[in-house]
Amino acid sequence: MDYKTEIANKLALCTGLESDKVLSLIEIPPQLDMGDYAFPCFVLAKTLRKAPPMIATEIAGSDDLKIEGVSVSCAGPYINFKISREILAESVISDIITAGDKYGEDTVGSGKTVIVEYSSPNIAKPFHVGHAFTTILGNSIARIYSKLGYNVQRFNHLGDYGTQFGKLITAYRLWGDEKALEEDPINELLRIYVKFHEEAKNEPSLEDDARDNFRKLEEGSEEEVALWQRFRDVSLEVFKKTYDRMGVEFDNYNGESFYSSRIPAVVDELKSKNLLVESEGAQVVMLEDEGLPPCIVLKSDGTTIYASRDLAAAKYRYDNYKFDKNIYVVGLPQQLHFRQVFAVLKKMGYDFADNCVHVGFGLVKFKDRVFSTREGNIVLLDDLLNKTVEKTEEIIRNNAQARGGDMSDEQISEIAEKVGIGAVIYTYLKSGREKDIIFDWKEMLDFEGDTAPYLIYTYARTRSILRKAGEQGIAPSEGDGYGLLTGDDEYAVIRSLADFKDSVKKAAASYEPFMISRQISLIARNYNRFYNNSSILNAGSEELVRARLALCEAVCDVLKSGLELLGIDVVEKM
Repeated sequence: MDYKTEIANKLALCTGLESDKVLSLIEIPPQLDMGDYAFPCFVLAKTLRKAPPMIATEIAGSDDLKIEGVSVSCAGPYINFKISREILAESVISDIITAGDKYGEDTVGSGKTVIVEYSSPNIAKPFHVGHAFTTILGNSIARIYSKLGYNVQRFNHLGDYGTQFGKLITAYRLWGDEKALEEDPINELLRIYVKFHEEAKNEPSLEDDARDNFRKLEEGSEEEVALWQRFRDVSLEVFKKTYDRMGVEFDNYNGESFYSSRIPAVVDELKSKNLLVESEGAQVVMLEDEGLPPCIVLKSDGTTIYASRDLAAAKYRYDNYKFDKNIYVVGLPQQLHFRQVFAVLKKMGYDFADNCVHVGFGLVKFKDRVFSTREGNIVLLDDLLNKTVEKTEEIIRNNAQARGGDMSDEQISEIAEKVGIGAVIYTYLKSGREKDIIFDWKEMLDFEGDTAPYLIYTYARTRSILRKAGEQGIAPSEGDGYGLLTGDDEYAVIRSLADFKDSVKKAAASYEPFMISRQISLIARNYNRFYNNSSILNAGSEELVRARLALCEAVCDVLKSGLELLGIDVVEKM
């Protein structure tokens, strides 16, 4: 049983509030002995015209609030609910064992489509750690919504259009190296792009050539289009290798170029609705009634900008997908841009604008600047991943040698790849998304800290216990004996497992995967306390041993489920 939902439904009957409102108000007491859930009555004081403690007393005594196995009490303005430890253990462990690592799935999103736009790197430019934030965050949000039953469409809105491609075409014709383009496409394209700007300082006519080449590209000239397509294809091949390594997927790679041909129709519509006005030669939509500056749609030279393309993209997405949510995972500096775009869509009469959401995030920093690349201030994502995996492999190898382990070099490398990449991903997702990310090698690879290595190690160690039990012919309980798990340490684990499903829903509602990372970190901490304080295979009675093994199984299932939602793989042995 989902006790939190059941309590919310009962409180809704007693208070007249909507169940969803009650759910949002329910709190978890700071100490286990105070109960499992608490409802603050402050919100009812104004309508009932009574003091919150009096309201709490009256509601707590209502017959409508009775739930089997749940005791109700008051603590000042709070109504506290305490669930029988035996009943909660039986309910939670049974549900998890039945669901396995699918625990947390829901059908709340059935029949609804969510578009998540993330990553969106610029073609022909290096994929750096800044791009990783949107990639990792967006991938996790997409997984979370899929877990809740939504039809998720993953969009990679590539930066594959603009005057820079006229420059690249010019540069390639003058200085391009075909062999280098095949062997190391991004660096070759970056090299000639940088060279173009260096040479253009002394030879301004190169800028004219670039504009002419971009004009030809826009007009569909066969030669220019072929070169542009080549640059796009080789760039995507490089990006996809990184995506595959990180377990990141996309359903759609429509970039800015895809929407450019759809902009004239949007401009015509804005004109027909008398929304476009001239301002200093540019065509803009005035948004002063929204408290926003004008949104430029066409620049003074008649060319389009990001807003033009995003307007066309949003309209295309709704026309073709009828989305319930259209989520843009883009940095916080673009907050004003999206507020303007959504406001223009609303003025055009499109109510789907209310379902367009900008999910912003902070900056990426390093504790020290020792780690750098030949690109200057750019830290390439592949370099970061390689360095992290290298450091992780060193730690795992040293630990294995210290324990006299029998892992092969190949096994160590495979484990280090998963744990190292997991460490990078978790660093982006362990705090609120609007906080800046600060990379610290010692901190992110700490096997006892709030890190992916700690969580993955907890999973692997617990799997080891289950394997050892299997070798001794002992299997976890299947549907019975869970009520024996009532000790404080056991109950703390069960209580944190019970809240996992709620953390998934909260993560979706707030676009904050850290709701999940925080919960599985709590589960791991509680479990390791139980592991250190309690015997599992020598617990006494066979029934208690099997019940504790079932608790181990449940912890593994939920840790695996939670880590997968973050985009992190587990390992069975470390």
